[in-house]
Amino acid sequence: MLNPDSLPFSQPGRFYRGNLHGHSTNSDGDWNPAEYCRMYRQNGYDFVALTDHCMERYGYAISDTRHFRSDNFTTLIGAELHPGRIQSGTFWHLLAVGLPLDFETYREGDTGASVARRAMEAGAFVAVPHPNWFALAVEDFETLEAVHAVECYNGVSDGDSDRAFSWHFIDMLLYRGHRVGAIATDDTHSLPDVNDFMRGWVHVKAAELSPAALLKALKAGRYYSSTGAQLHNVEFVGRGKLVVECSPATYIYLGGERAGVIGRASGVGLTQAEFDLTDVDSRWLRVTVRGEAGGRAWTNPLWLE
Repeated sequence: MLNPDSLPFSQPGRFYRGNLHGHSTNSDGDWNPAEYCRMYRQNGYDFVALTDHCMERYGYAISDTRHFRSDNFTTLIGAELHPGRIQSGTFWHLLAVGLPLDFETYREGDTGASVARRAMEAGAFVAVPHPNWFALAVEDFETLEAVHAVECYNGVSDGDSDRAFSWHFIDMLLYRGHRVGAIATDDTHSLPDVNDFMRGWVHVKAAELSPAALLKALKAGRYYSSTGAQLHNVEFVGRGKLVVECSPATYIYLGGERAGVIGRASGVGLTQAEFDLTDVDSRWLRVTVRGEAGGRAWTNPLWLE
């Protein structure tokens, strides 16, 4: 019924918390790279990616964070790439995490598709950030040959324009058969008037805390996203039941491709729900948890065979 690799909870290793999108003084952020890494490390994160804008005004440079790694904290080399323009007229935004430092961030005539392809061929985890913030069209996305994920939540666009959530966009892609993951990020710029720090993150189930292991797990979809709630387990029992275990919640939702929801559990201090899948008619499922403090957690879309 389901590819077991789609669920991270039974995979070997442990969950590591990390932010996959943020900026420093090397582009348009207010923290220098050392401060950026220090702020996440001292607030309990296991890893970060510093993804400064690769644009002409910043010299198309990739930020090197290797010297901020330690035994209990690591970094992924990343960048936000801006080839060409989308239908709305703005530059493309493409998030590439796990790039080699010598990656060619600019080529004359680059398109979104060519840069996404080159980044993936170079070994990166490639995602489309904040589609709701920049009015990305589904038709824009479909010019790309492939990406690993789309941001379902973007912290800086929450405070900047109230356009943080992009699940509607992801659902439209799923309807069209695009098998993409969903990541939550801060997109930290550390701006004084926008609360964009520790707003969204991923929990990645990896064999060890190393860039190679984290990238392998990200590409395999072995993670879930959060703005505060936690998922402890999501498990298919037999062919007809889905069990969800989580931190105390007010709602646990099971969604799919039909209107509304497939199932919903509600309560005070809710930590478990079971959903009957016997009569479910959907190509994919996804779980959403709404925590008691208001934060959410989301699984990746789970494609049913």
